[in-house]
Amino acid sequence: MGTGNPDKFIEARAVLLEFGLDLRMLKVERVEIQADDLEAVAAFSVRQIEAGSKPIVVEDAGLFIDHFKGFPGPYSSYVLDTIGLQGVLKLIEGEEHRKASFKSAVAYRRGDEIKCFNGTVDGTISQDIRGTHGFGYDPIFIPSEGDGRTLGEMTAEEKNALSHRARAFRKLGEWLISTG
Repeated sequence: MGTGNPDKFIEARAVLLEFGLDLRMLKVERVEIQADDLEAVAAFSVRQIEAGSKPIVVEDAGLFIDHFKGFPGPYSSYVLDTIGLQGVLKLIEGEEHRKASFKSAVAYRRGDEIKCFNGTVDGTISQDIRGTHGFGYDPIFIPSEGDGRTLGEMTAEEKNALSHRARAFRKLGEWLISTG
C-alpha cells in the first residue's frame, strides 16, 4: 500500500488479513491532485507510484458534511491540518443538522489495470471531541450504525466492523479472492 500514513495502513492491513491477504506498506510521499472526486485522487496517485511488477494500492478518504454541501470532502486533510477538529466543530456550532458521511476510495493497480472500490459510512458530527482512538476526524464522527460513540471512542476492531475504509478494502479483498 502506497501511503505515508501508518494508521491507514494498519486499518487496511487488518481488513485484508480477513481474506488471508498480506498487505505491505510502501512509504511514499505522493502527489495528491486537487479534485472533487475521491476516486480521481486515488487513481491519479496509484499511477504515480513506481512498484515494479508488484500490485499497488492507494486509498483516499474524506469527511463529507451535509450542512456544507459535502465540504471538506476530498480536502479533508487540508482542513484538518489548517483548522483542526476544534475549528470544524466551531464552524458547525449551533447547527441542528449535523449529518455527515465518511467516504473512502481504494485504487488498485496491477500492470496498467486500475480498479477502484468505494466505502461509505453515514453518521453525524458530535458536539465535542470524544475518544483517543483512531486518527483524523474519528473523535468527532458518530456512525449511524453504532451505539452513539464516536469512531475515536471505539477499538480498532469495532471501527473496522463499520468504517468507510474497511468497507472499501473488504470490496477489494472480495474482488481479489474472486479473481484469483
